[in-house]
Amino acid sequence: MRAILKATDLCASEPARAAQLLVDGGFTASYEYALQTLKDVPYDRWREYDAEDTIRFYTLRMRDSGFIKSTPQKIIADGSDWSFLEELKRELKA
Repeated sequence: MRAILKATDLCASEPARAAQLLVDGGFTASYEYALQTLKDVPYDRWREYDAEDTIRFYTLRMRDSGFIKSTPQKIIADGSDWSFLEELKRELKA
C-alpha cells in the first residue's frame, strides 16, 4: 500500500518524470499522451477521500445488484481497520 501511495504522489508531483518512466518501461510509446493523462488525472486527491464512505458506496451498489447480502455497516465493522491507512497518511504527509 505504501508503494502504491508513494507512486501516486510521484504522478501528482512529477508528472513529466512519471510519464518518462512509463515510456522507458514500455507501458506506452507516446510520452505526450502519458504526460497529458498524468496531468489530467487528480492523483493528489487520495488523502481527501474517506475510505469508509467509499466502502459504504460500493457495498450498497453490490447489495443492490444482489452480488452480496451484507449491509455496509456489517462489512465495515467486520472487515475494516483504518489505522494502517491513517498511519500512511501521516507518514506520507506532503
